[in-house]
Amino acid sequence: MRRRIRGVNNWVEHRTGIQSAVRQFLYEEIPASSGWHQVFGSVAVFLFMVQAFTGALLAFNYAPTPGDAYNSLRYILTELTGGRLMRGLHHWGASMIVVVVVLHMVQVFLYGAYKKPREATWMVGVVLLLLTLAYGLTGYLLPWDNRAYWGTVVTTQIAGHAPLLGPYLSRLLGGEGEIGVVTFARFYGLHVLLLPPATIFLLVLHIFLVRKHGVAPLPGDELKPKKKFYPRQVFKDTVAIFIAFAILFMMAVAVRVPLEQLADPTDTSYIPRPEWYFLFLFQTLKLFSGPLEVLGSVVLPALAVLLLILVPFIDRGQMVKVTRRTVAFAVVLLAAIGWGGLTAAAVRSTPKDPLAAVDYSGPTDWMQLSPEEMVGIAYFRKENCVSCHAIGDQGAAVGPNLTKASIHKDAAWMIQHFKRPSAMRPGTSMPPIQLTDAQLNSLAAFLLKLNEKNATALDNAPDFAAQGALVYQTNRCGTCHLVNGGGMRIGPPLNGLSKRQSRGWVEDHFADPRKMAPGSIMPSYKLAPKDLENLTSYLFALPD
Repeated sequence: MRRRIRGVNNWVEHRTGIQSAVRQFLYEEIPASSGWHQVFGSVAVFLFMVQAFTGALLAFNYAPTPGDAYNSLRYILTELTGGRLMRGLHHWGASMIVVVVVLHMVQVFLYGAYKKPREATWMVGVVLLLLTLAYGLTGYLLPWDNRAYWGTVVTTQIAGHAPLLGPYLSRLLGGEGEIGVVTFARFYGLHVLLLPPATIFLLVLHIFLVRKHGVAPLPGDELKPKKKFYPRQVFKDTVAIFIAFAILFMMAVAVRVPLEQLADPTDTSYIPRPEWYFLFLFQTLKLFSGPLEVLGSVVLPALAVLLLILVPFIDRGQMVKVTRRTVAFAVVLLAAIGWGGLTAAAVRSTPKDPLAAVDYSGPTDWMQLSPEEMVGIAYFRKENCVSCHAIGDQGAAVGPNLTKASIHKDAAWMIQHFKRPSAMRPGTSMPPIQLTDAQLNSLAAFLLKLNEKNATALDNAPDFAAQGALVYQTNRCGTCHLVNGGGMRIGPPLNGLSKRQSRGWVEDHFADPRKMAPGSIMPSYKLAPKDLENLTSYLFALPD
């Protein structure tokens, strides 16, 4: 048996040379000073593999056309097994790889490992950093929600401001007019077809150059006995990769990736925001206006990239110990302060978006409920019914499962049961519910809408929608307005209100209807600030 295995191994080695190549890779000599500070490169390669793998899994169920892209992504998030985890790994992996690549370059910069003969290694690393950012830029549009659409509008406008090349870049990105099929196809093509092979080629070249010139030793360690890459450095790289993946996995599970409403080109009031790692550039643009805008959007970033590439030729001195590289530490510190300050300013200046509270990455069946049924959710939560009854996967099993159609009665029976539980079901331990008949009717309307398929979706209705519907019902808005087919047609229907009016206009209209709409018969409403916020947010979340 051993002879056969040895024969197979010899055949594979003779035909492919894989075993000797792996052996040479693992047992390459590295400086004695190598250690934990050099694990970032291996982590970055691993994260790229995670991005490629999760991207391929997402592509199996993704429709790369506007509109269909949004619906297919919602299918991945709400119906596909493991879909939310896949998108979470891909989304947060994109952020993590930016962090790791930047840390890797900072480590190389602080140690001066870009010096002769490793200039080309550094320059390839800078290009890989740009490609990493390009993934974030091109992938931003692919969800095709409002955030993606308007963020890409800003991106194409910035590209169009480039001196000389502006019109050509704008035409290349398909952003001359409105963002549409052409822009989407080109961003998708860049993200999926061009960037991955370019990244693989440059990664292989980068690793080849590292192997060719060796890992840079600390000054004074050149004559110390070298050690093998395996097993100690391999162990450290493996531990670092495990920690990185553990953090990424926890982020993917615990932090839900946002998805806003379907891209609306008519929503000109939307305020776009880029990913966090581009916020500093977004804030920088605010410092320049008019003719100087091109300086902040194109010239300064281009100069920064050029300086990064030329670092090995600017600093041509001998390598010294990292503790003596005060200028390098000062540059990194100033860059960190500048980036952190601009990012913090951008975060502070981000306006509160009421529509951001709606999570379109989860089921949105609650949007189809009538205001009365939505109010039933509010009373269901207020009375803490889940302490005894199960709804989908939530709640206790003391009482019957309310999603089972077999237990549903008509509204009249339910109201009597709420008032006198022991009379309707002898022996029950349920206490009477102290609500009015109208409130009990709303609770019954919600329970009658429940079934096993929609229970989780309805239970996940945001609290602002339930409370906003409660304000809507309390003020009898349905006597004049229509919502999801329920109510009267005296006033305009309220579905799709966000497409017709701004949030400020609606809030002012509640306070003084005749001022905002002359001839209106609607009375003014003096609502508490929280009630006004919940009501307006609820109305703006209604579908068309």
